[in-house]
Parts: sequence; C-alpha cells; structure tokens
Amino acid sequence: MLFYAYFCIFEKQTIMTINAIQDEIIEEFQDFDDWMDKYQLLIDLGNNQPPLAERYKTDSNLIDGCQSRVWLQADLTAEGRIHFQAESDALIVKGIVALLIRVFDEQTPQDILDADLYFISQIGLREHLSPTRSNGLVAMVKQMKAYALAFNSKQ
Repeated sequence: MLFYAYFCIFEKQTIMTINAIQDEIIEEFQDFDDWMDKYQLLIDLGNNQPPLAERYKTDSNLIDGCQSRVWLQADLTAEGRIHFQAESDALIVKGIVALLIRVFDEQTPQDILDADLYFISQIGLREHLSPTRSNGLVAMVKQMKAYALAFNSKQ
C-alpha cells in the first residue's frame, strides 16, 4: 500500500511555474536569428493550438482592442487554476495568443496577477509587431489578467 501511495504522488503531473515557461520560450526563440523564422514559429504555434469550440466564439469572448478577431475563454478548474482556450482569425495573432496560453494556462489566478511577462521583451516580440498587433498583445494580456482578477475574488 505504501508503494502505491508513492507511485501516485510521482504520477501526478507537475505544473511548471510561469517563469520556467517563459524561460523555455526565450530559449526556443533564441534558436532563430532571423525574424522571418520567428514569425514562422509563431504561425506554427498558432496552427498547433486546438481550435476553440464554436459555443465559445461569442461577442462576449471577443477581446476589445485587437484588430483581428480573438476569442478567449477562461474557466476556473476544481483545483483553483485557470484553463484558457482561444482562437484568432489571423495567423500571427493566433501564435501570440498560443504563447500567452502556454504561459498562463493552468496557473492560479494569483500567480497570473503577479506575473511579469518578461519573455515578450526578451524575445523581441513587441518591437517586431505592427502597432495594431502590439496593441492587441496588450489587450490579450489585460483580458487574461482580468479573468484572473475575477476568479481570484471568487476564491
């Protein structure tokens, strides 16, 4: 019985911290010198993102401030973590939201609220986006943090 208890403890999936995920992303982007390759990585990340269920593609899930259409769904899990899902009709934006989901998905509301998203500047994302996409990035982060604030106040 004791062996089974230890086995179950080690079987549980550990959740990486926000900073560990950011460091991983920085490392991945450092493999590319050319920004065209980095854009391709963003497009690939977006294409690998699971599609958002049609029932979540509502006006209330559209992010204000994005030139492209971006839908964001957030749900609080029984473990007190936020599960994010999103989709966009623009390839690069879909990749950007995929990166943000990778960083914030399954994190606690408080960890999301406390997060410093240093990976954005470290990979040079903000300065390589058009002004409208940069505004969209800020809007996506704001909306994710707004969900975290709302869920944090309910706990």
